[in-house]
Amino acid sequence: MHNVVIGAHGATVEDVLAVARGGAHVELSAEALAGIAAARDVVDALAAKPEPVYGVSTGFGALAVRHISPELRAQLQRSLVRSHAAGMGPRVEREVVRALMFLRLKTLASGRTGVRPVVAETMAALLNAGITPVVHEFGSLGCSGDLAPLAHCALVLMGEGEAEGPDGVVRPVPELLAEHGITPVQLREKEGLALINGTDGMLGMLVMALDDLRLLFTSADVTAALSLEALLGTDKVLAPEVHAIRPHPGQAASADNMRRVLAGSGLTGHHQDDAPRVQDAYSIRCAPQVAGAGRDTVAHARTVAERELAAAVDNPVVVFGEDGEGRLESNGNFHGAPVAYVLDFLAIAAADLGSIAERRTDRLLDKSRSHGLPAFLADDPGVDSGLMIAQYTQAALVSENKRLAVPASVDSIPSSAMQEDHVSMGWSAARKLRQAVDNLARIVAIELVAASRAIELRVQGSEVLVSAPASQAVLKAAREADVTGPGPDRFLAPDLAAAYAFVRSGALVAAAESATGPLA
Repeated sequence: MHNVVIGAHGATVEDVLAVARGGAHVELSAEALAGIAAARDVVDALAAKPEPVYGVSTGFGALAVRHISPELRAQLQRSLVRSHAAGMGPRVEREVVRALMFLRLKTLASGRTGVRPVVAETMAALLNAGITPVVHEFGSLGCSGDLAPLAHCALVLMGEGEAEGPDGVVRPVPELLAEHGITPVQLREKEGLALINGTDGMLGMLVMALDDLRLLFTSADVTAALSLEALLGTDKVLAPEVHAIRPHPGQAASADNMRRVLAGSGLTGHHQDDAPRVQDAYSIRCAPQVAGAGRDTVAHARTVAERELAAAVDNPVVVFGEDGEGRLESNGNFHGAPVAYVLDFLAIAAADLGSIAERRTDRLLDKSRSHGLPAFLADDPGVDSGLMIAQYTQAALVSENKRLAVPASVDSIPSSAMQEDHVSMGWSAARKLRQAVDNLARIVAIELVAASRAIELRVQGSEVLVSAPASQAVLKAAREADVTGPGPDRFLAPDLAAAYAFVRSGALVAAAESATGPLA
């Protein structure tokens, strides 16, 4: 475990992953604390003036027309947080809530929100104590930010609401805070608003999806190569000069991965031996083009994420002119459209990658198209069903991912008495992407089960046909991980679960890389 230092100029993808998934501790830099204090001076000066200022001395949203007197402003901030903590549905995963809190803290550290240093320091203390607010599935429209999810976190900062401790047990918040020596924050002007007005939840889920998809696209290149090998396909379509004439970087990377996995194979290039084939099917021949397009989509989404990580998202924000004078400006930077679009785009890429993988699996199981493999890769077809129903499961996952690929970001629902008349639905886009990514891992796992079994059946008893060294390394590691090979029918669900864990953990890619070296 290490520390992540939060400065005044944003955070990195690696910072988010370290805190959300790695449990890293956070600390605020001296520069960040100084910037927070300077911005707070601006808010305090505005609070002392008789003129109403949005977020400081007015109501919020459609209620911004009311001027709030000084004696009611602390109540205004408390009421804002309490009323906005209105989420419903299943609990959101711990890693998502930690990412959400860390990213809100990143914006507080920017010196643009006008909170006091104690607010940021208390948020950091919650993260470091492993206290995780209970956040629910529904409640964000992605504009003005992830309001309900962030409000549930802010409520815990106030010593209210629901939270779990580092042991994962939900306990009374005052008890948790006291146990870790954390004093609840008494919110002042602007602070409740600053704690809830950001795109942090959808951004955190985007960052984690990018990390997952990076691994899954490489995993899919490996399983596609295994399928090509099992089907006695040709690797000539992977030649660098072929891909250089259509210069998409993702396509070149996927083709290179497949070519390296297949290096030294005695199975490729035998596509004319048993039945004449001019070309392999699209699901084999076009694998780099489809996976490569997805890789380029991931690259674009990472660019958006990195821009957002460098941003300070709040409304209003403290800005400083050339003369050094600070002022508070209303804005629309909280709108989640930039993040929502790429979340939806990634769901499309995940759905299509799963779709082409399923087509390869189906080809491996079909006796009329597998070029000599037994029907459904069964031990005794007719008596045994082999992997018939594994493909059903894979097809169900593919179908589900196609439904999850329907964009959420086009479905704006007006709110707040039409003050917030166009919203991003970015939180919804992020939630469905998380499910799509997990489904994709299961789809790739089923292709692994089928392709590895097919290769073993292909080489059994042959003195001529030998699989590639990388294939052999993958098969050896998979079998050691309880992903069993050919044989009579058995309870199949544990095999599929083991394959899913093998893919999700990165063990599949690691096994291939033991023979190929690092893959893209």
